[in-house]
Amino acid sequence: MHMREYLVQVAEQMTSRPLPEFTTESELQIWRKEKQRQFHRMLGIDQYLQQERSPLNIKVTGTLKRDTYRVDKLYYESLPGLYVAGNLYVPNNIVRSVPGIIYVCGHAKNQKTHYQEHARKFAQLGFVTLIIDTIQNGEVLGEHYGTNNHGCFHWISRGYSPAGVEVWNAIRGLDLLSELKEVDETRLGMTGISGGGATSWWTACADDRVKIVAPSCGTGTLASHLSERTIDDHCDCMIPTNPYGWSMIEMYALIAPRPCLIVSASADKLFKSDSIHLVYEKLKLFYQQVGAEDKLGLMMFYGPHSYNSDSRKEIFHFFMSHLMPTTIHNELSDVDGFKEKNEDLLVYNGINPPNDESTTVQDWFIPLTKTYMIRNQRELNFERDELVKKLYTESFSAFTQDHEVVDVRIEQSYIDKETYWSTHKFSFSPDSYWRLNGELLCPLTVSSSPAPVVIALREAGAARGILKSYPLLEGLDDKWVRTRIDPRGTGDTSWGPELSLHLRRASNWTGRTIASMRVWDVLRGVQAVRSFREIDPKRVVLAAKGEMVAVALYAALLDDQIAGVIIQNPPATQNALSEPNGTGPAIEIIHSLRYTDLPQVAGLLWPKPLVFIGQRPETYRWTEQLYRRIGHPGGIWHVKSLAEWPGLVE
Repeated sequence: MHMREYLVQVAEQMTSRPLPEFTTESELQIWRKEKQRQFHRMLGIDQYLQQERSPLNIKVTGTLKRDTYRVDKLYYESLPGLYVAGNLYVPNNIVRSVPGIIYVCGHAKNQKTHYQEHARKFAQLGFVTLIIDTIQNGEVLGEHYGTNNHGCFHWISRGYSPAGVEVWNAIRGLDLLSELKEVDETRLGMTGISGGGATSWWTACADDRVKIVAPSCGTGTLASHLSERTIDDHCDCMIPTNPYGWSMIEMYALIAPRPCLIVSASADKLFKSDSIHLVYEKLKLFYQQVGAEDKLGLMMFYGPHSYNSDSRKEIFHFFMSHLMPTTIHNELSDVDGFKEKNEDLLVYNGINPPNDESTTVQDWFIPLTKTYMIRNQRELNFERDELVKKLYTESFSAFTQDHEVVDVRIEQSYIDKETYWSTHKFSFSPDSYWRLNGELLCPLTVSSSPAPVVIALREAGAARGILKSYPLLEGLDDKWVRTRIDPRGTGDTSWGPELSLHLRRASNWTGRTIASMRVWDVLRGVQAVRSFREIDPKRVVLAAKGEMVAVALYAALLDDQIAGVIIQNPPATQNALSEPNGTGPAIEIIHSLRYTDLPQVAGLLWPKPLVFIGQRPETYRWTEQLYRRIGHPGGIWHVKSLAEWPGLVE
């Protein structure tokens, strides 16, 4: 199977999963609260929700006074040093508190100016409306396109998505509205288009204060995004990290049973109309369970990725109906077409606040794990057990739960006429989708008794070669059985560099990564190798080079029966840039850097022997210090070739 075909099938299965069934709204709310906690984790905002919120420190830099409303040009700190620029549209002559609306912008230049008509119209209708810049295209130019343009695949390991920052900035915008005397904090709504449509979804899913939401041109499914490859045109803010493998529909369901109007264009390049109808139909059934089907609406209009007059008027009517139900209003008109000049709506006037953290938020929004001090074997065992639990929950949740038989098949067996070693070419199935290849080379001298085995992990792009002279195994004593397994993306299942960017991003959206899938392949491949009668199942050592070192280390951590790891040219860390075109080491694993990094994983393998062939990065000094601190029977070797390694201690 090809990796792209596999990911499309996975996305289709995820999208087709039924939503849970409830008989009462209380059952729905119990489910929502638990799922919402996980969703906060997916956004990376759980830590901020659990602590006292920092002061907003609102600064008004100017005011525009108009006939029926005013515009306060302001900014606030959603976190210390993280500034959010916005325009607050306040109707004149407010005599009692009115509803408040957050308008979140799409990826248009000069965002507050580009979408000003919507905020102004809401103010003309009587809503206090806050329109806020994103970190991408506002007055301060941050970054949304990390994995798509800049090789920031370490964001995945960090558990970072710009969606998290945008949602947090919007949540603090809700805080700002709630503090205003003009606003009724029990009547807050949210809307926006494109990236703002997605942020409207995610914020309403994350914060129950959003009583009504109307995402425009920001609704889709994983199946459509992958099969149609619209994912290639989307930035990273369009979806949170997905450690639990949710479909987008399962995320959207967190809004129920609050009023939601899905607005989309039928000829949208980025969101296929069939997928939008599917979202609506599945959510409609979900709403119907608790008698709230009248609170979900769909408005499709003919046109490209944009608004039109009808869609705008439908949104205005939707908010009036739900947030001002007692107000008598005739058919609503469209926006008035008036455009303030961009320079008149600027908040900073070209002088940004000092020490603005918006452009570096990706480096600190998700705190990395701190290198922990382990003093003895008991502490090491505890840290290892805790780490494995966390990784299975958030990094490897896509591992199949049904451990099917690996179905080892001998494809060819023969004796090499030059070496007189027996060779088995075999295949195995890590799951029902894949059949991967391997090769086992056994000296005839050990054919009658179980022998230790070194399993070399094939690298992407590596030539077939001869296993006995496999460079990584050079110098290995002939008492060892040599084996090679080909994780997906290597050998017969490899793909060209032109697909690397797409596949790495698509994998992440479905709750897995290339590296995490390869870890699973290795675990299942080890199980396959242990089934050979020539092999001593207790003396299995992994050998890996380059990006495959990350795979070998995590596999050895998860399989406590692996006896050791041989390493050559290991990556120094998972917290590093890749190539902008998606090539380079694919070592990202979802949320892994929240808990660990490669040198820490290696250290927690104690007492398994670690063998470094050649030089190793300085980051692994922590690993060596830990091994030295805990002591016997763990050991680390630095060798030029395996001829210098004494092998496993009997």
